[in-house]
Amino acid sequence: MSTASTRLPEGRYGRSSDERADHKLKIAGVVLGALLLALMGYFAYHYVGQNKISAEVISFEQEKDSVKVHLEVRKDSGASGYCTLRSQAESGAEVGRADFRFDGDATRIDRVVTLRTTSPGTTAELLGCHAD
Repeated sequence: MSTASTRLPEGRYGRSSDERADHKLKIAGVVLGALLLALMGYFAYHYVGQNKISAEVISFEQEKDSVKVHLEVRKDSGASGYCTLRSQAESGAEVGRADFRFDGDATRIDRVVTLRTTSPGTTAELLGCHAD
């Protein structure tokens, strides 16, 4: 006497519930992955493509109550915006922070700006530039 098999014949009744669940999870993973990739592309475009002003600190000179910063700014013609600079004391405490505005038609601006400080500053750091 043989025992009856409890397995269904293959291919006769479609996919099992486990196979359907796996398939749905795969589809959900692909959709979420595509959305994440699109979101990363959007933010990358706006970070790189839309930044119309960039700058670089060339040098700085310490004084008693200020720091003179030689700043080189590159921007699109006609774009306007500002760059934020800060200075720190030897202890690491922030002693000065200011925004410096740049506008006009020039695409490259070399300027020495004076950042006023509350005590002698030992650094001049560019925090970033933002277009209007």
